[in-house]
Amino acid sequence: MTQLWKNILVPPSTTMEETIKVIDLGALKLALVVDSDETLLGVVTDGDIRRALIRHQSMDTAIIDVMNKSPLVADVNTTKARLLSLMKKNSLIAIPLIKNNKLVGLETLEKIVYKPTYENPIFLMAGGFGTRLRPLTNDCPKPLLKLGGKPILETIIENFINSGFHNFYISTHFLSEKIKQHFGDGSDWGVNIEYVYEESPLGTAGALGLLPDSMPKLPVIMMNGDLLTKVDFEHLLSYHLGQKSLATMCVTEYEYQVPYGVVESVGNQVVSMVEKPLQRHFINAGIYVINPELIAQVEKNQIIDMPTLIEQKIAENHKVSIFPIHEYWLDIGKMNDFNQAQIDVRDKF
Repeated sequence: MTQLWKNILVPPSTTMEETIKVIDLGALKLALVVDSDETLLGVVTDGDIRRALIRHQSMDTAIIDVMNKSPLVADVNTTKARLLSLMKKNSLIAIPLIKNNKLVGLETLEKIVYKPTYENPIFLMAGGFGTRLRPLTNDCPKPLLKLGGKPILETIIENFINSGFHNFYISTHFLSEKIKQHFGDGSDWGVNIEYVYEESPLGTAGALGLLPDSMPKLPVIMMNGDLLTKVDFEHLLSYHLGQKSLATMCVTEYEYQVPYGVVESVGNQVVSMVEKPLQRHFINAGIYVINPELIAQVEKNQIIDMPTLIEQKIAENHKVSIFPIHEYWLDIGKMNDFNQAQIDVRDKF
């Protein structure tokens, strides 16, 4: 978030004439009226100035008597998709961002609309039973379980939207109609959503064979629908293209402390002993970038998991890269993960 919005702050005692100069110097054609603590008191636009002049208010009038005292504002954590929807609905070019009743930023229509966009499809896996989260998932698919008042899958989709992606495909099976009812065709988020349905579970890669032939022939970002992460998807896609790989697998580091002393030996002779060593390994993070030619090799209704598919391609001497994730990542598989996610979503999202 840039700090240029601070150039259009004015105190409430500023005259209308002085405010006009601030508005004219800025590209947004507005000024933000704040008190000494930068609490937002109101917003002044070119239209407000013109209406004041029509009322024959003098140039010496304090801007507090001219400003809009009830402007539309948004919490600083509001998603860009939601901000864009609010701007379109209310014919606005900017919305002040608030945190704890203080002005902390300004989101503009230009910044949202003219961000980079990507045609690459996003394929989200949302067909699992979520058995380890029962009874929460008895009547609710795991991707629709709420974190911070919002379904997990909605947070995932909005993170992709914020990165410029708009073509979504969702694989469903368990309670599929509930997922379709919630997201529809994606128009509420300004994106396109299509669905593929697994008649019976096909494994973590089998649904690739159900994707339509009409899908753009571009690398696909594939992700499990029960992950909470802040990975940089734009960077991930750029990295994959630069590696010229058939597929890229996101990995995250997992640490495990062996609770015993580890003995290494040659034959019957001890050569070293390490007390409770800490081991580090990369684990599969459930996020992939896959080239179209790999997707084409998965047959319709073929039962196969992603690790198996990738191992097959490695055995055939295809290049598969890893993308280490240093950003926040959490696989919401068990109840303690879900409880941790409830805490994390408040602090990190």
